[in-house]
Amino acid sequence: MERKQEIVQDVVIKFAGDSGDGMQLTGTQFTNNTALLGADLSTFPDFPAEIRAPQGTIPGVSGFQLRFSSESIHTPGDAWDVLVAMNAAALKTNIKHLKKGGKLIVNTDGFDAKNLRLANYVDGVNPLEEPALEAFEVIRMDITKMTREALKDFQMGTKEKDRAKNMFVLGFLYWMYGRDIASTEKFLEEKFSRKPEILDSNLKVLRAGYNYGDTTETFTTQYKVDKARIKAGMYRSIMGNQALAYGLIAASVKSGLPIFLGTYPITPASDILHELSKHKNFGVRTFQAEDEIAGITAAIGASYGGHLGVTTTSGPGMALKSEAMGLAMILEIPLLIVDVQRGGPSTGLPTKTEQSDLLQAYYGRNGESPIPVVSSSTPSDCFEAVYEAVRISVEHMTPVIFLSDGYIANGAEPWQFPNTDSLRPIHVSFKTELGHNEPKFQPYLRNENLVRPWAVPGTPGLEHRIGGLEKENITGNVSYDPENHQLMVKIRQEKVDKIAFNIPEQELDNGPVSGKVLVLGWGSTYGVIKTAVAELLEEGLSVAHAHLRYLRPFPRNLGDILKNYETVLVPEINNGQLIRIIRDQYLVDAKAFNKIMGVPITKAEIIESIRAFC
Repeated sequence: MERKQEIVQDVVIKFAGDSGDGMQLTGTQFTNNTALLGADLSTFPDFPAEIRAPQGTIPGVSGFQLRFSSESIHTPGDAWDVLVAMNAAALKTNIKHLKKGGKLIVNTDGFDAKNLRLANYVDGVNPLEEPALEAFEVIRMDITKMTREALKDFQMGTKEKDRAKNMFVLGFLYWMYGRDIASTEKFLEEKFSRKPEILDSNLKVLRAGYNYGDTTETFTTQYKVDKARIKAGMYRSIMGNQALAYGLIAASVKSGLPIFLGTYPITPASDILHELSKHKNFGVRTFQAEDEIAGITAAIGASYGGHLGVTTTSGPGMALKSEAMGLAMILEIPLLIVDVQRGGPSTGLPTKTEQSDLLQAYYGRNGESPIPVVSSSTPSDCFEAVYEAVRISVEHMTPVIFLSDGYIANGAEPWQFPNTDSLRPIHVSFKTELGHNEPKFQPYLRNENLVRPWAVPGTPGLEHRIGGLEKENITGNVSYDPENHQLMVKIRQEKVDKIAFNIPEQELDNGPVSGKVLVLGWGSTYGVIKTAVAELLEEGLSVAHAHLRYLRPFPRNLGDILKNYETVLVPEINNGQLIRIIRDQYLVDAKAFNKIMGVPITKAEIIESIRAFC
């Protein structure tokens, strides 16, 4: 049968099914395959909050969104061209985001009476028979039946066979988009090299799905997305937590400081521990402590001993670490606190994204406890941003809070391998001996940036004591003197403020240097703001975009930039946190756009909010 090929520029696919259907693996494999072709891509995994929600229910739906394009893209897309729904709950949860005329691929076995009941459909109602689906191109496949048929000669139980049905979907989509399945074959061979029956069954079903598309007369068109026109270089697909781990390793190598990670597993930060534990060849030590407090205090001990101390967590864990963070601040030693934000408060929405910890990072400690704050904007940006956070921490002898979030941590995009020579040096200066006219070591004698010396315990002649009680200026002796306490509070604040002279000035990402609206963002809103502003600039609107990496202290020219626009709009995935700080520090009547649903802001929402002020 003759097949035709259609060239398309941009595709958004959403894989959705039960948490046991392997949608994350399917999406990841399709993403890796896409990266090999050179298309630009952006992903958004969507995990259930429960480890094992009841099968077939709406809380148990697991999803993976992938956008790939021959043009440069910055978001995983607002709506989907293709929705794969493995059961009724997956359809009910996701159908509202499928574009009119989009392709709906359904596993008909997932729409039996039991699945319909678990998805809370009214008795006697099957959504596959409803007129509403006429707005889409519905591709009905009994994936479960065809998977079992492909494995009829395998001596496996039905449950074990059904675990391979995600490979059938993957194989079919590889055919639909004209892909080579070799990359997934290699992945399966490596993953199941010691389990030949599982390997053979997955390979058989993967090929069966591909052949189904190739031989069934229903499908006459394949689709192709060309390579993206992006800067030449060597790229790989990378997730935010991976990039963050690699940035830490790069900072360790450039600074000469071995990494010690003291941490306690917590969603969505745990993968940083998993990734760093693979790289002992770089001198990385990882310690999974019994709780959050033990994790950070172990990292503080490592920093006191001359290592690069790191601790990773999410919002609830950072709350537990707050007293120890204050200790690191008053000790004035380097320490990196990584907070991969999630929906709160309390346990909140463990697998959903939110930008809800900025005020905690600013103020969430007792007393006057200023700590610099740095944030990442995209998965690949985690590499450079965390590298910069380490540089600030080491060169200014201070703990630094690094903010990522679930969207960034689990999302993926192309990342161009950096050249090590292009990385900014990280200057480490250990004090190794007493200076001239220095009869006794003074642990709080400061340089022009108010940075105290870093002396490794056991260095002859540099014996000293530090602790959580207030220090006397210069000597570091315990002091309860009121004037000294005020002096030390002011010094510690001024030291953080001086960091503004050791970071770049703020630049506009896009748009005119003055005008109607400045959209001021931070963190994972970067891609959607960039896309929306670019679209509105093409329409001739007076709008610009600035995105903050340095949140404390702010770049020293930020106030001057804000004054150049009639309106400053601050979109955030919280109830308004950056905007409070901006209003406080710059007395600007900034306007807020807030979304607190555990999902990213869409391009359409940003555009609508900007138009209100143009």
